[in-house]
Amino acid sequence: MANAAPAKHFVHDPTHLVNRALEAATHTNPSVALDAENKIVYLRPSANSQAAPRVSIVSGGGAGHEPSFAGFVGDGFLAAAVSGTIFASPNAEQIRRCILRRVPRGKGVLVVVMNYTGDVLNFGMAVEKARASGIDAEMVVVADDVGVGRQQGGKVGRRGIAGTVLVQKIAGALAAQGASLQQVADVARLVCANLASIGASLAHVHVPGRALTGPTDEDLKDSEVEIGMGIHNEAGSERREVDLPALVKNMLTKLLDPSDKDRSFININGQQDKTVLLVNNLGGVSPLELGGVVAEVVEQLDKDWKIKPERVLSGTFMTSLNGLGFSVSLLKVADTGLGAGKSLLELLDAPAEAVGWANAVRTKTWQERPDRTLDLDVTGDDAVQSSNLEREYFSIDFGSQNLTETLVDPALAQKALEAGLKQVIAAEPEVTKYDTIVGDGDCGIGLRRGAEALLTMLKEIETPKDAAVLVNNITQVVEKEMDGTSGAIYAIFLNALSHGLRIQSAKSPTAATAQNWAKALETSVEALSKYTPARPGDRTLVDALYPFVETMAKTGDVKSAAQAAEVGAKGTKGMKASLGRTVYVGTEGWQEVPDPGAHGLSQFLSGLASVFGGSRGELPHI
Repeated sequence: MANAAPAKHFVHDPTHLVNRALEAATHTNPSVALDAENKIVYLRPSANSQAAPRVSIVSGGGAGHEPSFAGFVGDGFLAAAVSGTIFASPNAEQIRRCILRRVPRGKGVLVVVMNYTGDVLNFGMAVEKARASGIDAEMVVVADDVGVGRQQGGKVGRRGIAGTVLVQKIAGALAAQGASLQQVADVARLVCANLASIGASLAHVHVPGRALTGPTDEDLKDSEVEIGMGIHNEAGSERREVDLPALVKNMLTKLLDPSDKDRSFININGQQDKTVLLVNNLGGVSPLELGGVVAEVVEQLDKDWKIKPERVLSGTFMTSLNGLGFSVSLLKVADTGLGAGKSLLELLDAPAEAVGWANAVRTKTWQERPDRTLDLDVTGDDAVQSSNLEREYFSIDFGSQNLTETLVDPALAQKALEAGLKQVIAAEPEVTKYDTIVGDGDCGIGLRRGAEALLTMLKEIETPKDAAVLVNNITQVVEKEMDGTSGAIYAIFLNALSHGLRIQSAKSPTAATAQNWAKALETSVEALSKYTPARPGDRTLVDALYPFVETMAKTGDVKSAAQAAEVGAKGTKGMKASLGRTVYVGTEGWQEVPDPGAHGLSQFLSGLASVFGGSRGELPHI
């Protein structure tokens, strides 16, 4: 049995590693700067950019995919990139600050994001908040991976992988020519509609900072290749013992066979259609061996499919740390309808000063060594809008209502929260174990990080007697400290919960009774449903959340509601996932464990409920 990719690292602390890698981007390209606190790499303002305003292209995602995305920040490419921790989405607050403070907004902002639940939720939330503040913003979601077919993808759809780079490059080049936001967004979506990719790997990767484990049945054999493997260690669609020619034949068939109704997403006629080929190194393939892969792919495209690409791009664009594999992307060249100089090929060929792209930095830039930075001062109307954003959930207008306080017993509220948070911390090893089986192992760590930050807040800040203010304080910590899918879901839910509590006291201060809490919780579930298709039965934390809210609405009994959440979490054992990264996991291990997020939430609610005495547990109120 083969082990995963090499687990030896020069830097073992994952947080330190990500921060240092982002610093490196400023050393290798003098035209970019770093907002270290928010993990934002952005393009420095220049005389040219100020004289000719353009649409700002913003992207990002989890770290571990370098040079994506920080390496593509530069003139003619991305205006900024926001990084999360390794394999986890940045949070919405990081992204919001990027849009508000680190990129020009005069001609609008286009956010390009890969189709992963956490990325879509967090970037989507930031886009909505930007729109609420008056910024013209659009979001394009790239889903190019045919390793996930229509049936397996279900509600989630295809993943975004290396083809994303072509979308970003073409959009960046068009923006540099002064096109409108609508034109840039339309062309980006055109590229997405004509793009397909698939990857393959010889081994799973080891994430720095994680404990080493011995060989397991999930490891590939020495002679095996995993076809369709994702860029976060997700299992592929199949494993085979094949040599390179047979592997490439299999991958190209999945990309191009029109009879495969589950995977046929683009239809290329080799005699008529122009194409672009991108062969991407997942991080651990030597340039020599990648050259052999490129030659095999080009040869088989010509021989078996009569396709001769107009452009062949080869190199390291989007990695899975040191993944011992590669991906193949094909772009069908469609008409942009924008005239001379704006065809997909011309935009792809346009110069870009980004270190992740070939011949990126010009001599003139090295000589000038620009030293200006950008940190927009939010004043005047912007300040009012920003202040409103701190108090409202997207389109919900607090200012138009005469709202007062929903009162709680601060001591009891703090005691209950501390009990729930401590139980989450105690459950972290168990949650991590479950997520290692069904995901990428970061769920427990993310929950623990959020719980520890909230405990610190409860010690340092006096617990308010206004329930809405208390929930708002909690929300700010969650938005800053918790990333990934669960962080975004909790942030959306808590934003709406604060508003739901506030409208309970529209006329005069009122106690935060069980009935008021229940109504506010129902408001939160309704708001959450707008931004995620997750429902009970999809094997997500919603399987614990919905029963809690429904039972609170029926009984007003927090203990009964917590028990319902626990039953819901346990019920996810053996439940096939419809959403999240678990959808892509091909192992049978998910049948033996509950959903990690649902289990973690049920542990918090169980700890919270343990504080309340009697047969009926009343939520804290005065």
